[in-house]
Amino acid sequence: MDKDPDPSDQKKPSQFNSYLKYSGLAVQLVVTIGVAGWLGYWLDKYLGLKFPLFILLFTMGTFAGVIYQLYRSLNK
Repeated sequence: MDKDPDPSDQKKPSQFNSYLKYSGLAVQLVVTIGVAGWLGYWLDKYLGLKFPLFILLFTMGTFAGVIYQLYRSLNK
């Protein structure tokens, strides 16, 4: 005698899809900012700059782009 699973125990597909969408977006944002920071660090070191110019430029520019992308994604 199999019991039918209670529908309230299962998550709705739309809730699961939203979770995947936003967790994937968070990972993408962190990785993008991390890569920009690493690239800025490498470029500063390669050029021998004492002030971390490219780290600041790349991370701030990427952060602004990420916030804009997040804004567009959340307003859909």
